[in-house]
Amino acid sequence: MPDVVDQQTRSRMMSGIRGKNTQPELAIRRGLHAMGFRFRLHAADVAGKPDLVLARFHAAIFVNGCFWHQHDCHLFKMPSTRPEFWLKKISANVARDQAVRAALAESGWRQMVVWECALKGRTRLQLDAVLQRIGEWLKGSEQTGEIRGTA
Repeated sequence: MPDVVDQQTRSRMMSGIRGKNTQPELAIRRGLHAMGFRFRLHAADVAGKPDLVLARFHAAIFVNGCFWHQHDCHLFKMPSTRPEFWLKKISANVARDQAVRAALAESGWRQMVVWECALKGRTRLQLDAVLQRIGEWLKGSEQTGEIRGTA
């Protein structure tokens, strides 16, 4: 299926999509800060440059977009245009996620993934509930955590 917009317009639209400081990430950051948690952003000295690093809790939090990380929810759908390109790109993201998780686990970091579908779309949760779950996980002892939309 051909693209519905010309190549120049598609390029402009795609360049507007950011990997950092996304709306879900900003909501999580604002909420955790209001709850008294302090963190570093995109720490370069931690594998995978997590969105939030809470050194006090030895925890890394990733706020992942469901499309870019091939989450098994309603927000992910493989594009019908240029399928080879997208399959290669998204597969590389998934492989990188696995390598980062392994590196963090090996170095003793606790890790949590907050999926975009937990904050957006028909399966979203209340932001307060998401923040409460993150806070409980941070104060707990579980090595990994995941928050996803209800399905």
